[in-house]
Formats: sequence, structure tokens, C-alpha cells
Amino acid sequence: MTASIQDMASAIRFLALDSILNAGEGHQGVPLGMAEIAATLYARHLKVDPTAPLWPDRDRVVLSNGHGSMLLYALLHLSGYAHVSLDALKSFRRLGSVCAGHPEIEQDAGIEITSGLLGQGIACAVGMAAAEARLAARFGPDLVDHRTWAFVGDGCFQEGIGQEAISLAGHLQLGKLTFLWDDNHITDDGDTALAISEDVPARFRAAGWHVEAVDGHDIEAVSAALDAAKADPRPSMIACRTVIARGIPRLQGRRGGHSAPLTPEDSAEARQALGWPHAAFDIPDAVRGHWQNAMAGGSAARAAWEARLESHPQAETFRDWTEARLPEDWGALATRLAASAAEAAEDKATILASGDVCDALAGALPETLVLCADLEAPTNHKRSRTAFTASDRAGSYIHCGVREHLMGAMADGIAAHGGLRPVNVTYFAFSDYERPAMRMAALMGLPALFVFSHDSIGVGSNGPTHQPVEILASFRAMPNMRVFRPADAVETAEAWQIAMETRDGPSLLALSRQPARAVRRTATENLTRKGAYLISGDDGPRDLTLLATGTEVGLAMEARGLLAEAGICAAVVSMPCWELFEAQDERYRAEVLGTAPRIAVEAALSFGWERWLRPEDRFIGMTGFGASDRSEALYEHFGITAERIAEIGRTLVPLRAASAR
Repeated sequence: MTASIQDMASAIRFLALDSILNAGEGHQGVPLGMAEIAATLYARHLKVDPTAPLWPDRDRVVLSNGHGSMLLYALLHLSGYAHVSLDALKSFRRLGSVCAGHPEIEQDAGIEITSGLLGQGIACAVGMAAAEARLAARFGPDLVDHRTWAFVGDGCFQEGIGQEAISLAGHLQLGKLTFLWDDNHITDDGDTALAISEDVPARFRAAGWHVEAVDGHDIEAVSAALDAAKADPRPSMIACRTVIARGIPRLQGRRGGHSAPLTPEDSAEARQALGWPHAAFDIPDAVRGHWQNAMAGGSAARAAWEARLESHPQAETFRDWTEARLPEDWGALATRLAASAAEAAEDKATILASGDVCDALAGALPETLVLCADLEAPTNHKRSRTAFTASDRAGSYIHCGVREHLMGAMADGIAAHGGLRPVNVTYFAFSDYERPAMRMAALMGLPALFVFSHDSIGVGSNGPTHQPVEILASFRAMPNMRVFRPADAVETAEAWQIAMETRDGPSLLALSRQPARAVRRTATENLTRKGAYLISGDDGPRDLTLLATGTEVGLAMEARGLLAEAGICAAVVSMPCWELFEAQDERYRAEVLGTAPRIAVEAALSFGWERWLRPEDRFIGMTGFGASDRSEALYEHFGITAERIAEIGRTLVPLRAASAR
């Protein structure tokens, strides 16, 4: 058996080498160094069925050291994933290939998540393990009983997000999570001793992990460590001492083993050194047979699982969750939530309005899972929810502590895992900690919801460190990220509805700490779907158009009244989501924007507003960082007031022009 696994490892090693040599570039260090580890995992311990790559109860495999992508592609090809053919391997790193330079999510092909930014992969894996635990608590082990495995490099542990992942996974005792560390003592710069001298396994032990240390090229030792990991209730880290680029005499154990260009001579010497006489991309039938036999256990497990599902009393609910189906009465429920906010007509901070919706959905959408970074009281999204803990997996609120880097990536992992709807909650200024994960969510098209409070200078006396004047623009610039800045409680409820219905990308809610004026008094239609709409002044010709988002819509409405006293008819346009507005047809956009002079109002920098403003139009907002004082004092200080809007409006629309309408 050990001999057959060694042959399986050799197949990984040489498919990777051949693909990298064929492409002319790549990172051979990981696949050549971790071949025995990966082959052992797949041969004896992994539960997957390549003929059913989306089977909900499959084990998840994450290649966190994503530069070593040929390890994953070789594994998927040899395991029998149809999308990862020999032709796909031969197109490694080429346009349109499933075998991209770093793994890009394509779960039909067995690629569970996009990875490459070191540390993001293991943090996503923590989210996957948490998702499995939450679903297992809801549906039981007959339907949910799988593990999450992550291949990991030194860089994943050196990045700060790595320590956050170690800490929280240990605290939550996510016992079905295992990291396989490629402990080769080499980084791109050279020996790891250049930059690190700590006892890495001790970090894990201190955080409550089970730790094993083995020779990563000793198949039986690796297998025994994997058995121990499966038997231990704690998360596990297996430190696998390896030789980078093992098998290439010129590069193994050296800095160049990471990604130095390969030569045909390297291939020939490796084949001779490791006793692999086969031509490039040629895998003997006997070796392919070993791989096929290794996958038989997963196929049998899936067949047994499907039989259990058919007779399970919760089968339909399980399918609802895993297929992301909304309740049959979803439209009516969402309308009631918005209508309730409209009837209340209450000036309320939109973060509190968001909490209202989140609490209402705790029962209607119990698959929502809220993650919050030590801000339960000021964000108010826990309420009736109970905590997900090491002793109670049924909770739908994870206290992530002050670990936003991890929390954002966990949301990605939960969304990629499927079955749950992650809701990430913190302050908007802290979104910069989450930006890499949010970018990855957008890149992967994951339906994660990122809810942020304290969206502007309205934060008040906490000062400019907590006043995100530039962050709105930065996320609006991010492809496939829908950014919502609701004007009031009604728009907040509408934004939530859209986010829950969106399956092809993440949504961001930028919400206020300070009360937002109730500007929507009816909610028979979800107007936020249009991205922007006339909230006032749609009943005739206009002299001026006021464009605003968030709490500044209330200021624009107040300014409209002041302008009316001067004989100027101003229309007010609320623009809660630019991305949705851009998706409307040109005629609708023209009707909303009109031809009259425009003033845009937003308590943020002007970057991006040139999309909606012409050279002769004006912007009222921020030109730099904020300051420390009460919210109302800051709005006055920076000139973001109804009076200022009206003053500038009067300069754009002379009275004689208004009287001549």
C-alpha cells in the first residue's frame, strides 16, 4: 500500500513538473515538496467523489499556499475531476484555463476557493469549518459530517491573519479543521531563519490546537498523524518537515526551489533521480488505477449519504439551505419589513434599522450567520440570536473578537462552503482590515453581506481615525461589489432584501451611527433596486437636481424646502447603490438625473462623483480627513448643511431663470 501511494505521489510530482516546464513558469516548490503528504491524504483519508463535485457533505480542500497551484491541479486531474483534463494541465497559466496561475474558484472542477494571498486560504478554511459545525448542529451527522483540510506554507503563518485564524479556531475548538504545514525552512528570499525564529508549533499549542510533527516524505508517518488529527476533538496542525522542490538535484532544498525557471535538464535529472522513466504527461494505467481505487470510498460514502437524505425528515429544509432557496413568502416578508419602517417614520440610525431587519430574519432565514468583531452593543445585530461557541454550535452569532482580518475571510469561507448566509458586522473604518477578503469575495462572486456602521464624519467625537471619508469611493471602484448607502430605515430594509436575493457577488451596507431622517413614507415597491430614484420633485419641471446618499438625503430634502422659499423647484434623487443605477437603461438614468444643474451631497470625498456630475455641476462633501467633535458640529464645520446646499443652489439657478419656468 505504501508503494502504491508513493507511485501516486510521483504522479503528482511529475505532472506538476511537466506542466510548469510546458508553461515556462510556475512554482514547483510546493507540489514537489508536498507530493507524499497530498497523496496520503487523498489515498486514505479524504472523503470526496469527483463525479459529484458539489456533493454537500464532501470534505473541503483548500490550497492556502496558492502559488503552488499545480499541487491542486495534479490532485484534481488524477482524482478524476472531469474539468481538469490533461489538456487543462497543458494550458496551465494560459487565458481561459481552469488551471490558472493561482487557484480560482470553480467548484465543479473541485477548486473550492480562490487562494493566493497568503493567509487568506487558512482563514477561509476556518469559515468552512465553522459552517460545517453550524450545519451539523442543525441537521445532524447523518447529513453533515465532513472535514476541512488546508495545505499551508510558511507565509500563511507569518501574515497577521494567520495568527487570528489560529487563535479563533482554537478558541472555538473546530475539531474537523486540519492544517498540513509544508515546513521546508525556505521562503522566496532564502532560509526562513532570515525573518523568523519563533517556535511555530508552540503558537498552535498555546491556542489549544492538537499538533503533530512528522517527516513529510514518510507516508506512514503522515498517515498516522492524519489518523490522530481525525481522532482529536481539537483543530489539528501537522508540521510536515519537507524538502522544497524534492527530486530536482539543482534546486531541492534551496531558495531557487520555490519558483526558479525549470529546464529540460531538470526534468531529465528528476526522472532519473526518482526512478520515473515515463514521458511528459504520461501516467501509467496502474498508477491511474491506484487513484481510481482511492476515490472509491468517497463514491460509496456519497451513495450512502444520498440514501439517508431521501428518507431524512429534514431533507427539504436541508435542500432549501444548501441550494440557497428563499422562503415562498419572501417577497411579502421583505415588503412587510420595509413597510413597517415606513409606517414608523422614525428618525433612526441606519445601523439600528439594519439590526431590526437582521433580528427579524433570525427566524425567517435561520441560515443567516452573523459574525461580529467585538462590537455587539454599538452595532446591535445579535439581539435574539444566541452565540455559536465551542460548546453550542447551534448559535447564529459568532463573537470573532478583535479579528477583522480573519472575520472577513471567514465570511468568504462560509459563503463558499454553502448552506449558510454570512453577515459580517463591524465599523466602516475597519473595512480596511477586511479589504483583501472583500476583494476576494468580489473576485469569486460570493454572496456575502458586509454590514458596516459609522459610515462618515457622523461618527462624531471618535475623530478622523474612525471617520471613513475615502472608503466609499474605494469600494465603489472594486469590480462586482455592490455598495449600498441607505438614506433611512426603509432603504436599509430594501438593501437587505436585495443582498439576500443576490447570489453572484457580495453586498456592502454603509450605515450611520447618527439618526437618519425618515425620508421614505411608503414602501410598496423596492425603489432601491433601481440604484437611484426621484424621492421628491417628480411631479413637474425642475430648476435643480440634488443628488445624495445616506444621511445626506435628509439634508437634501431640507434644502429643497429652503430653495422652494426662493422660488426654486429642486428635485431630490436618492442614490443608495450606484452599481444598480448604472445597470438601468439610459432612458431611466436620464429621467432621474434630468438636465437641470446638479448638486451632489455626500459626507465623503468626491472621487467617483464625476460619473454623475458635469463640469458645471457642484459637489458638497469632504475634501480631506475629518475631525473630532459632535456629529452636528462637524457637518456645520465642513459645510455639509441644508443651508449650504440652498446657498449654492441659488447661485446655480438665478431667480430670473426660476421665475421664467
